Amino acid sequence: MSRIGKAPITIPSGVTVTVEGTNVKVKGPKGELTQEIDPAITVVQEDGVLTFTRPSDEKEHRSKHGLYRALVANMVTGVTEGYRVDMELVGVGYRASAAGQELTLALGYSHPIVMVLPNEIKLESETKKGSNPTITLTSHDRQLIGMVAAKIRSFRKPEPYKGKGIRFVGEVIRRKAGKTASK
Repeated sequence: MSRIGKAPITIPSGVTVTVEGTNVKVKGPKGELTQEIDPAITVVQEDGVLTFTRPSDEKEHRSKHGLYRALVANMVTGVTEGYRVDMELVGVGYRASAAGQELTLALGYSHPIVMVLPNEIKLESETKKGSNPTITLTSHDRQLIGMVAAKIRSFRKPEPYKGKGIRFVGEVIRRKAGKTASK
């Protein structure tokens, strides 16, 4: 059995989970999420606990067993606690400003980058004197917030020589020595 797949999900109070055929809908105080599940995986809801079972030990069934259990567990966590991603801009002249759902980045290109974020994501940007500008994303949807954070990071990935770019707070960048003068 998959260690992840066989672990049951306890449903906290204030969260309702409805299983309709191959769709699982999770509704909580922070929002509502739905996930379509492979018909081979069966979801059973009893006494506030969700359990996932698979029909056989084929490789495809084993992989999907853990996958769908993890996706639904992330949905339950998202609608109760939510997710947060903090990013920082490292580099001279790198700036970020937020106006509603619109993020404007100045990353050393000849033009500013403007990105409109989905309504499910709450955006904040902060610039303190003496520290790097930060971008904070909060949402109840873990998949969506991860995709948006990856897209923002892709505009200027951290480079290994000076460490400039957009990175996640706490991320460690492997640094390279660079060129040395020959004699």
